[in-house]
Amino acid sequence: MKWTRIRIKTITDAEDIIISDLYDIGLEGAQIEDKIPLSPLEKEQMFVDILPNVEPDDGIAYLSFFVEEGTADIDELVTKVKDVLADISSYCDIGEGSVTIDETEDLDWINNWKKYFHQFYIDDLLVIPSWEEVKDEDKDKKILHIDPGTAFGTGMHETTQLCIRQIKKYLTKDTELLDVGTGSGILAILALMYGAKHCVGTDLDPCAVEAVRENMEVNNIDPNSFNMMIGNIIDDKAVQDKVGYDCYDIVVANILAPVLVELTPVIVSQMKKGAVYITSGIINGKEDSVKEAMISAGLTVVETTYQGEWVNVTARKDN
Repeated sequence: MKWTRIRIKTITDAEDIIISDLYDIGLEGAQIEDKIPLSPLEKEQMFVDILPNVEPDDGIAYLSFFVEEGTADIDELVTKVKDVLADISSYCDIGEGSVTIDETEDLDWINNWKKYFHQFYIDDLLVIPSWEEVKDEDKDKKILHIDPGTAFGTGMHETTQLCIRQIKKYLTKDTELLDVGTGSGILAILALMYGAKHCVGTDLDPCAVEAVRENMEVNNIDPNSFNMMIGNIIDDKAVQDKVGYDCYDIVVANILAPVLVELTPVIVSQMKKGAVYITSGIINGKEDSVKEAMISAGLTVVETTYQGEWVNVTARKDN
């Protein structure tokens, strides 16, 4: 499927007003390209594995709008866009305000992000995407093949790495592990690779089912060793019942701090006595709220580790 891209060169101060006014003529879903640094809060809210390096902010912004082929008269639409820009420029600085037109396809959107993801190590583990080959010198190493698609984790993010190290530390051959917010399944799959007995993953997004299935298959994981469930374990009793109670040695949750605060008093019911609760997705400075939730739920905080701007808090169920 082909799309026409209408791309506007402007300045960062004019982004919002241009997007708002173009919405009125039927252009929605702007793609914004600028060099404004992300704040810690924005990084937390985005929570993506791949954050490419950004050059110093120069005040320039590009706004792209995509129109499906055959759904509009492009010449007429471009004329409207230019009229809107001219109107805005009469009372607001929009910089250059130039408009360019080109064509793109779905395939470009799906695959462009891959240039940021290449094989890398997490300690002794080689993580490699499906589109790269394992080098001869690496074939004797422990290897995780991962194809996250555009929505799920790859292991590049610090929070994922924090969780992996904690899982390896507490894992035994008898471990029953629950991965809340499993996404690509990377944490549960790695637990199985390192010797866990069985894993259960939960996620809100139905697309996770296929991502998990594909990543299990490419890593030769026995389908019977990993059960996948869709639903919100925090407030859905049916999901809680299906996941089970008092049956997990490790619960791992790589989610944002506010969600962990809600999850913690619920998840203790799924944990065996002596089980560990490994959490991350916590930006530096938010760990106290997670620790307080753990303590209030009767857990003992046993370890806090840091990587970059991110934090892992690990707790234990002693009673």
